[in-house]
Amino acid sequence: MKPLFLISSCLLLLTACGPKAFRPSAPVAAAPRQPVDPQRVQDQQDMTWADYHAIPGKNWADPSLVPAKKQFKVALVAVDFPDQAFVITLPKRSDLFGNPQIDSVPRDKVPQFYADFFNAPSALNHRQTINGYWMEQSRGQIGIAKVDSFGPYRMPKNLFQYGLNEYNQQSAVPTGFKADGRLETDCDALWRAAAGDLRSKYDIILRIYAGYDETSVWQEFGEMKFQDKDSIPAEWGNPDKTKPRWVVTRYVPWTSWKAGAQQWGLSSVRQGESSGTITHEIAHFAFRIGDNNNNPYQPPYPRAGSGPWDIMDRGSFNGPGGPHSRWVVPPTEGAAMPAGLMLRSRIRFGWLRDAAVLKLTRTGLAQSGLAVGKVVARAVEPGPGELAGITVAIEGDKTPPAESDNTAYDFYSIEVIQRIGYDSFTPDDGVLLAKNRNEEQRGGGFHPFTYVIDAHPEDIKMVDFKRPNGEAVMRTVADYRQLNDALFHAGANSGSQSEWEDAANRLHFYVIDAHKDAKGSLSYTVGVRSLDGAGPQQRGAALATGSACRFTLRNTGAATDIYRLSVAAEGQGWAASLPNELAALNAGESAPVIVNVRRGSGAGKVQLTATSESDSTKTATTACAMFPPIPCARPMRFSPASRSSTSQGICVIPA
Repeated sequence: MKPLFLISSCLLLLTACGPKAFRPSAPVAAAPRQPVDPQRVQDQQDMTWADYHAIPGKNWADPSLVPAKKQFKVALVAVDFPDQAFVITLPKRSDLFGNPQIDSVPRDKVPQFYADFFNAPSALNHRQTINGYWMEQSRGQIGIAKVDSFGPYRMPKNLFQYGLNEYNQQSAVPTGFKADGRLETDCDALWRAAAGDLRSKYDIILRIYAGYDETSVWQEFGEMKFQDKDSIPAEWGNPDKTKPRWVVTRYVPWTSWKAGAQQWGLSSVRQGESSGTITHEIAHFAFRIGDNNNNPYQPPYPRAGSGPWDIMDRGSFNGPGGPHSRWVVPPTEGAAMPAGLMLRSRIRFGWLRDAAVLKLTRTGLAQSGLAVGKVVARAVEPGPGELAGITVAIEGDKTPPAESDNTAYDFYSIEVIQRIGYDSFTPDDGVLLAKNRNEEQRGGGFHPFTYVIDAHPEDIKMVDFKRPNGEAVMRTVADYRQLNDALFHAGANSGSQSEWEDAANRLHFYVIDAHKDAKGSLSYTVGVRSLDGAGPQQRGAALATGSACRFTLRNTGAATDIYRLSVAAEGQGWAASLPNELAALNAGESAPVIVNVRRGSGAGKVQLTATSESDSTKTATTACAMFPPIPCARPMRFSPASRSSTSQGICVIPA
């Protein structure tokens, strides 16, 4: 019997193949191809310890590892108060806040308990330590050698006498008492008398005090627990019944007296038992770096600087359960695993090899042409030909971001986030693009030294919490979690963006492709070009159509180039799309281009175009003719060997 011809509804490298593609029926759409790099944002409050993923092949918390440059020695001093015992010494879940979460620890064991909790891997701390954090961030150069414990010591004043001596809270001090002085003064006098001059033996004095950091309880046991300040019950109020049961706090007009009487953690490395931000405070003290966080609770609501992506912003709050679970004792949730340090800080601290960072300039790009590099996740060490990041210096006139505080930034940074190691509790994998200042600016408002470029600058429109009456309170536009979806992603239909242009500063950034190696480590091919020059190199592009409509792009120019791809389909019912509209090739290099095709009911054509981003006059176009299927009267089998250059197949009618 004479064979009949039938077009394959699957074009190799174009759509999924399978026997069902050749059923003699009306045209059907091929199964949609998954985006090459879909954005998957997980909110902090939905995270658990199951979201922690170790760095492939590396355990930086291993106590046997010796840092190459510096081992900080830490003295942990534990103090309690006449009116506040160590929370950890109380019966399980017995105090007003619902703590401690574990069985009680004897008072004389408290200093060693916290020394071990913060720096000795155990099941309780999920084997995560402050030593492991600094070893991971510094690639083994900086560590916390040992935490020696001192105390416990009893402070000469009540907790509220220290806690109400800040943020205009003095009027809430009970009658007969006075709030003055700082905890550090009295605490340090105690350890000096008992242990001598610890400063001569230790790099850092870590003061752990009984009770809570106000920063971890003011909202949860204020406006989240009580409908209004008049709803606060007596047990949460001032022991002086002549005074209100509420007190003003740092960001808002009121919280419960019990929450407000706690102390705010400070960069003097003074932390309550609920604090998981020890690493953040050590960064202040040891590396003389400032905060990069804003005030999200009061107008004019300045947008967050680096948000969940940096320990110096509220990435210090990263951990299971999100920011509203930072009140637990011991601190195994909320801020238990802070984000890593962003590229600016890692460069500043000298933790990256010179060859690991591609350092470009705006004027240099205009003269040399665009640059392309493969950037690996910041939690892993770059291999041969890979980068830890890319920077682009903005020399001369600098234009601030339109939504910022008119801060002019000195350079861009490009790095990659993968949710492994201490970045496990960041909300997404992808490319992190930011503007940075060389020097910090203090005073006169919020001046972030790192300003993340948000791929989704619109309001995230998510609930922060619900009041006791069920009323939803939305996250403000200045909430750090507005940057949860800030990362850039490769390809089309990712849910994010794959490129960003700063027209004012004359730069264009590209996220070209995503990769994972055999160990599961993530990397991205990224690029950047100047809008004011493409370099002297000859540019060119060529497209070819092979058998089965395989499209191939070739760089016929004399230098690495980025190409913008577009596709169109002709004919009734035919449709085509690209999973990735960008490609980067070295000079003379070729690569296949994947096109998704939906077949139609008649003859059609798919046309692919590639255009150089360096020189838009250099373009190439090719097309592939498409033919409709011819139904078979009987069951058929398909012979792949009979494909022709027009993607035809053969429907063989069995004898």
